Amino acid sequence: MTWNGSTATSRTADRVDWVDYAKGLCIVLVVMMHSTLGVEQAAGREGFMHALVAFAKPFRMPDFFLIAGLFLARVIDRDWRSYLDRKLVPFAYFYVLWMTIQVALKAPLIAQEQGWSAVAVVYLVSFVEPFGTLWFIYLLPIYFVVTKLARGLPPALVWLAAAALELAPIATGSTLIDEFAGRFVYFYTGYLLAPRVFALAELVQSKPWDALPLLVAWGFANAYLVISGHAEQPVISLALGLSGAAAVVSVSALMAKSEAFAMLRYCGRHSIVIYLAFFLPMAAARTILIRTDVVPDVGAISLIVTVAGIFGALALWWLARATRLAFLFARPAQVRLPARPRALLQPAE
Repeated sequence: MTWNGSTATSRTADRVDWVDYAKGLCIVLVVMMHSTLGVEQAAGREGFMHALVAFAKPFRMPDFFLIAGLFLARVIDRDWRSYLDRKLVPFAYFYVLWMTIQVALKAPLIAQEQGWSAVAVVYLVSFVEPFGTLWFIYLLPIYFVVTKLARGLPPALVWLAAAALELAPIATGSTLIDEFAGRFVYFYTGYLLAPRVFALAELVQSKPWDALPLLVAWGFANAYLVISGHAEQPVISLALGLSGAAAVVSVSALMAKSEAFAMLRYCGRHSIVIYLAFFLPMAAARTILIRTDVVPDVGAISLIVTVAGIFGALALWWLARATRLAFLFARPAQVRLPARPRALLQPAE
């Protein structure tokens, strides 16, 4: 995902098509996971979408973070004020805004079960413990800051330390600690090996028929390890995360050669918009379909809810962007770090 510092969408002249496809795949897989697991929990049974969610689990978030690190080299050498204004402040703004919205929407249910004082506790705790689906944009700016702080260290050493964190059985119960340990290696890999990742995409596009057998082999291996229950074991999980990210890059590079998947590219270009708002249409569609029982198949409900989450979020953005509600998806000019004052010229003595 990329941010331009003022909006939750990307508007750059030098976009790389396959990156948009990769981000599109990632956000679809994320919405699919939340939609499917939510529907299955409400229905009390699994559907055919469960297998797709399980297949994507080893690489769904690793690829998300790897893609997020690809363009970091362009800005990491900027001064801290400019860097934080670009890589921390927008995430903080959107996290606080949308966390507040989510807590407000869930407040009546929380109050009914635990009292209104619990709502205040949940809200305050959400500043140190990422709330619900928003943990990605809570964690990502921390990765940006840590990577810049580690700029003077040997890259190989940082990568090995990040890999060790992923391999270690860290399960503190804190989303911040556990997810940082489990995902930072993929973000840092994207940053460190960006030229190699772009070279891989170019190679796949130049030799698609050579890439297809390797992708099929990866698919079978990933499925086997998921089904056999070995996918989350140390070393294997790291290998599947990295190989899965490479597979997504390769598939995205192939998709970019055709306009048949243009809708996926559009989703990728507006992936943060979808990430911020998909929970609203997703929850609404799930509630309606479960309560009305219009669609009896759990898998079909999961698929419909996934589509509703994606296109519902885009619809909310389209409706809001030209109104006073544009602040939901665009950082206001006031939410910026003040510019560094320019030194005044002094007369020579």
